Parts: sequence; C-alpha cells; structure tokens
Amino acid sequence: MLKKKLLTIASLTSVGFLPLAQAADTFQDDRWYVAPFASFVKTGGDRDASDGWGGGMGVGKIIDKHFNVEVKGFYEGFGGTNGPWDLAGGSADVQYYFFRDKFSPYTVLGLGAMNTCASANCGVGLIGEAGAGFTYELHDNFLIRSDVRYRYNNNLNAHVQPGTDEFHDMTVNVGFVIPFGDKPKSTAMSKVPECSTFDADSDGVNDCMDQCPGTIKGSKVDVNGCPISLLIKGVKFKYDSAELMPNAMAILDGVVESLVADPQKNDIEVQGHASSEGTDAYNMELSQRRSQSVAEYLKMKGVTNKLIAKGYGETQPIADNSTEEGRSENRRVELIWSEE
Repeated sequence: MLKKKLLTIASLTSVGFLPLAQAADTFQDDRWYVAPFASFVKTGGDRDASDGWGGGMGVGKIIDKHFNVEVKGFYEGFGGTNGPWDLAGGSADVQYYFFRDKFSPYTVLGLGAMNTCASANCGVGLIGEAGAGFTYELHDNFLIRSDVRYRYNNNLNAHVQPGTDEFHDMTVNVGFVIPFGDKPKSTAMSKVPECSTFDADSDGVNDCMDQCPGTIKGSKVDVNGCPISLLIKGVKFKYDSAELMPNAMAILDGVVESLVADPQKNDIEVQGHASSEGTDAYNMELSQRRSQSVAEYLKMKGVTNKLIAKGYGETQPIADNSTEEGRSENRRVELIWSEE
C-alpha cells in the first residue's frame, strides 16, 4: 500500500515539470548557495525496518526564474529486524519553482547513488527521488526550506535485504538555504508601466497608438495622434499691418522649436483670419498678408514643411463679432496640416 501511495506522489509531483519555463526577462538572481538539512525517513515495508533520521548538505545554483540545480550528500540510519540500517549517498537534483516570492513552492527530481548497509551486508545501488516542497525567505541570504520526497532505491543484486533489491521510502527534509553574495534586485520590482498608460505629448492619444509623438502642445490631433490643426494664440500684428509684434515672434519661436524637433512630412496651411471690422475685401487682403508674414517667419526660422499661406478674412469666425472679446478671438492665425 505504501509503495502505491509513494508512486502516486511521485507521478503527481513530476507533473510540475511539464510546463515550460517562462522567459526570465526580469529575474536576475543567479547566486550559488549551500543548503544543510535534517531528514525523517518513512521506510517502506520491503525493508522490514523502523523509521529513522538523518541529515545532509546540498550545494546548488539558481539558474533562472524557475530552475535550481543542486548536488547533495546525506546520511540516514534506523533499526530493523535485519540489524541496524545505514544509508549514505548523494544525488543531483533539479528543482522547478512555480514562482519566486517570499513563499516559493517547487517540485524536485533527483538521481544518484547510495551505499546501503543492513548489519554486515552492504551494497551500492541507484536512487531516484521525486517530490514537492517550498522555501520561505526570512532574509536575502537566509531561507527556510522543506520538502517531501518519494525515493526509489535499487541495490543491483547486492542482496542487502533477503528477497528483494528494490526499496521504496519517503523522506521529509527540513533545513536552510544560504545564498552567497548580495541578492540582485529584480527589474519586476520596479516594473515600468505599459506604454498604454503614457501620453508623453499630452495630446490625448496613448503612446502605444501615437504615430506622431512630440505633437505641439495645444494641437488638435486625429485618432493616430497626428496633428490636424493648431490655433496659435497671442500672435499680434501692428495696427493695419502684417508686421509681427515682438511678443508674436516669441510665440512663433516656440512653435518653430516643436516643428523642428518633431517634424511631420505633411504640408501646413498657414491660415490668417480677421474680425468683421472693415470691408470684406480689405479683411481678406489683410489676412492674406498676415498669413504670408507668419509663413515666411516660420520658414526663416528653420521649419522644413511646405508652408502654404492663405487668408480667409472674416469668413470663418469662431466667436461673436458683436463684442470686442469675440472680435479679438476671430483675429487669429491657425496651422492646418494637410492629409497625406
């Protein structure tokens, strides 16, 4: 019955190795460690022996986010009808960690050799182990570890125990893991948010979707984050003139800086608009000269886009021309990006 139960445990725990290890792109720990442990041995009925105790030491290395490799040596002893039993051996283990955290569960497989002595009868055989356990981190350089393992032992015709050379035991191991050196800081601990949470140019389109990063602040953009239009506020001209005021030049210098730093290939229409004061023809002519003045200034300052100056006079108001505030808003310059 114990043999069947132990075989079932081994089958279930070995399933833990079926998933492929995920890429350890953020896991940096690859330290060596030592792992002393104490053992309780639940002997199988085929030994005709009592349960016993033992201990040992492992030396291992962390490979990546999921795997450790380790070699260990151990000694165990217990009584029985065939005299006292002494087991001394070693194995090479592979541990698969489901995840790494303060509490980290794992499965383990091991292969090795063991010298078995029952009274005066001794023999060297093979062992295979499968089990499951966990580590609990108390400090970067000190972890508690415990696991339960099924052990298969074949003594290869040494006849240590009359009637059989195959034995099935269970061991419960409790001990410590002491890694060497400082624990590297995982990049997952300071994980950078996804680009979908960013909008570097504050245009309302997240950086994952933004095909035109660096859009001028205040621009209207399309669904791809590319500029459609920009109302340049504060661009003033001398009275009844297309000559730019000094403060207007300073404002346009900021526009130039953005256009040069993040140029778009599209042509730009430089639109001039006027209020309703004056005749339609006069306002149309003045707005054309002012748009041309702005276009020439932008080009002189280094804007490489094709700039098309066009005056619209008072035909496209955006505010009420019956008030001075509204008329001030209507006297404006806009940049309109053409579609490719």
